[in-house]
Amino acid sequence: MVLAAGLGTRLRPITYEMPKPLVPVVNRPVMEHILLLLARHGFTETIANLHWFPELIEGRFGDGSAFGVDLSYSREEQLLGTSGGVRNAAGFLGDSFLVISGDALTDIDLGAMRAFHESHDGIATLATKRVDDTSQFGVAITGSDGRIQGFQEKPDPAEALSDLANCGIYMFRSEVFDFFPSPGTSLAAGPGDPPGFADWAMDVFPALLEGDVPFYSHEIGAYWNDIGNLEELKEGNLDALRGKVGLDLGGEVVDGVRTGAAASEEGLPGAPVLLGPDCEIGDDVRIDGPSVIGAGARVGDGCRLREVIVLSGADIPACSVLAGAIAAQRGG
Repeated sequence: MVLAAGLGTRLRPITYEMPKPLVPVVNRPVMEHILLLLARHGFTETIANLHWFPELIEGRFGDGSAFGVDLSYSREEQLLGTSGGVRNAAGFLGDSFLVISGDALTDIDLGAMRAFHESHDGIATLATKRVDDTSQFGVAITGSDGRIQGFQEKPDPAEALSDLANCGIYMFRSEVFDFFPSPGTSLAAGPGDPPGFADWAMDVFPALLEGDVPFYSHEIGAYWNDIGNLEELKEGNLDALRGKVGLDLGGEVVDGVRTGAAASEEGLPGAPVLLGPDCEIGDDVRIDGPSVIGAGARVGDGCRLREVIVLSGADIPACSVLAGAIAAQRGG
C-alpha cells in the first residue's frame, strides 16, 4: 500500500496546487519513483489511499500498468490518519503486506526487507536508518536481536536512546489489525476526525509494546529522504543528480549549460544539470549544477542559475539570477 493521502503542508506553497506525491524529483513525481521501486521488487498488486487532489493522482498513474504495477485506489473523504487509511483498505491487503509512503525518496532493497520479515516470528518489520540528528525523526529503541522495545519522538541527540530513525516503510502480517484502536478511541484523533482515524505511533505500536507482541527493526543502508520540507525536496533532487540515490532521471544530463558567447570572467559552468523534455533555454544563459530544469520549463535570455530546481512548466524571466532556489509556475 502506498500512502498518498496527506496534505503536504510543509511543502507549501508548491502543494497548494498539487498533491505531495506528484511533486517532482529529477523530473518525475516522487510517487512514480515509489511505483517503479515496487515493480522492481515484485510488489505489483498495489493500492494507494487518496485525499488531497485525488483526481490528479488517478489521472497521472491510472491503473499503474505504465509503471509495472496493478494500481487501485482508496479515497478518503476525511483523512483517517497514518494507520487508519491502511485499515480502511484491509479488504485489499493479504496475509502479509508492505506499507510505504508515496513521498519517500529511497532505493531500499525491498526484497531483502521481505526476506527479513519472513524470517522472524514478529507481527511487523519497520525499516530504520541511522541518522546524525535525532531531533528531526521518530527513533526506534531495539534490543540486540533487533526486536523493538520502545520509541522516542524527535529526541534531542543528548537524550536520544537510539539513532535509528523510523523510515515509515513497514511490512505487516494481517494480525496487526487486531491491535488497532476501536472506532472513535484513537489517542491521536482530534475534534472532527472520523471514527476510523488511527495512528501508528500513538495507537498501534504502543498496543504492540503493551501486549509484548514481537516486532522488529530492519536497519537499512540505502538512501532515504522523506521529502518532508522544501529543503529536503531540493536536497533529494541534488542527491539524485550526484548519484547518491538510484532513480530514473527524467531528461538529459549535461555538464553545465552555457548558451551564447561566454563572458571571459565567468569561466565555464560545471556539475550536472538535468534538462527535462521540451524545456527551452534562451540566449546568454548560464546554469551551474547540480540543477534540474523541468519538462516544458523556460529559462529566459541572460539568466544566471546555480543549484536550482525549476519545476515543470515554470517560466524564469529574462535576466533573472537564482541561486539555491526552487522555482514553480502556478497552475503549471
